[in-house]
Amino acid sequence: MSRFGDATELRRLGDGRYTVDLDGDFGFAKALNGGYVMAVLGRAAVDASEHAHPVSTAATFLRTVQAGPAEVIVDVRKTGATTTSARVTLVQDDRPVTEALITTATLDAAAEPTFSGARPVPDLPPPGDCLDFADGPGDELKGFASCVDLRFDPAAMGWLSGAPSGRPEMRAWFRLRDPHEPDPFVLAFAVDALPPVAFNAGADGWCPTVELTWYLRALPAPGTLQVHSGGRLVADGWFDEETEIWDSAGRLVAQSRQIARLGR
Repeated sequence: MSRFGDATELRRLGDGRYTVDLDGDFGFAKALNGGYVMAVLGRAAVDASEHAHPVSTAATFLRTVQAGPAEVIVDVRKTGATTTSARVTLVQDDRPVTEALITTATLDAAAEPTFSGARPVPDLPPPGDCLDFADGPGDELKGFASCVDLRFDPAAMGWLSGAPSGRPEMRAWFRLRDPHEPDPFVLAFAVDALPPVAFNAGADGWCPTVELTWYLRALPAPGTLQVHSGGRLVADGWFDEETEIWDSAGRLVAQSRQIARLGR
């Protein structure tokens, strides 16, 4: 398996119960990445379902998720011909640390949209003209950068040099460094893989996600993804973040929205 496949691999204990060894490189000093956690929960929901894909995930992050052993509990709430809905809980030290309501379904890889109001794929500079995440400051980045190749639009990275744009935004090319092509679980990771958009509005420090909802809109084509994030309001210690992911074929394949606390 790939590094990402190994890091999200579940071992079944019984009906609706799994163990997982969470990989600390899919996170930073304070916590594991929320998207990585959602990928793990999504795998459990699919394994407990008759359907192949996690089409809707609403995750609440109750406590900081740490590297190491954890248990995943899937409580199937409704099963139907086209969807299954379940409550999926990640447990560490006998306490729930993340809970998610996940709906699974089976998408058709050959489906074409009957209507698309999405804007065209936004422009990003070529990857060679973008900032390489692996060159960022701080040892805490090195483990994460060994897992994922992120190339950022320089126009949205002024916060690195102390000159944030004033607009909550972030844009980057995304791919895993190991030979693991995009799939729904990679998309779960990617929707939360970029630094918080609030950094460009002057925030600093750890910005913990409180709730994140993401949707799988299509099965992604092989190749590098484009991740575009923006926010609407930064106020009273809170900010929102909306993300769209486009695949190498120019299709909108994932959307997300989250509410998070400002860095402290």
